[in-house]
Amino acid sequence: MKKRSVLYGLVLIVCGVLVPLQALALSADEIVNKANLAYYYAGSDGAAKVRMTITDTRGRKRLRELTMLRYDVEDGGRQKFYVYFHRPADVEGMVYMVWKNPERDDDRWLYIPAIDLIKRVSQRDKRSSFAGSNFTYEDVSGRLPGDDVHELIGEDTLDGRETYVLKNIPRDKDLVEFSFYKTWIDKENFLPLKGEYYDKAGRLARIITVEKIENVQDIPTVVKARAKAVEGGETVIEFMDVRYNVGLKERIFSERYLRRPPRRWIR
Repeated sequence: MKKRSVLYGLVLIVCGVLVPLQALALSADEIVNKANLAYYYAGSDGAAKVRMTITDTRGRKRLRELTMLRYDVEDGGRQKFYVYFHRPADVEGMVYMVWKNPERDDDRWLYIPAIDLIKRVSQRDKRSSFAGSNFTYEDVSGRLPGDDVHELIGEDTLDGRETYVLKNIPRDKDLVEFSFYKTWIDKENFLPLKGEYYDKAGRLARIITVEKIENVQDIPTVVKARAKAVEGGETVIEFMDVRYNVGLKERIFSERYLRRPPRRWIR
């Protein structure tokens, strides 16, 4: 009887440990949603100076300097971006604006001052190069979690950080240039640390890696990332003077401010 009692007690202890652990396990969708919040929705709004260094396949470099503003209408939901280009001279005054709409297609505008043109960016164009870089328009404002089917395929360690590894397959393959992509997401802060994009033939085509994270106002923040094409060429993006909860007004994110940038925030 004693042996049975001891064995029964051990079973209860093991079950008592396993059940909470299983309850705490996250699904692939939950991990992706947490990563989306951590990377794109930190604070209620945000502002940053951005520098992009673009290197082509022949090693030639180009520099882009811009200001990025973000306003959250709803945490994890509707959101607005305003990106103003400062340098070089041929793109000075260009503005890219996004209204993210989880319930429907995003609204995107591009203002080109050289010809005084406001252009709507279509759903298909959102996967094209952002200002000649190796990042896409969608990389800047974020891909909606619901656009893909997510699968947790393993765990890995990157630079000493424990990560979840997910495979993401687009629901509408006609709207994207890739067949699937993998993401490595930090288990502690849920920031995406790496992304690999595979072309329609299943070959690795593009890699995005996070190279530096800093705490800004006690919020883990990506301040340096690199996008590299397997066939050659890469872009390094650096975020400087990052600020959260600065008090941006929603009216800034409207068509009238495409031609008249809000000088208080664009300096």
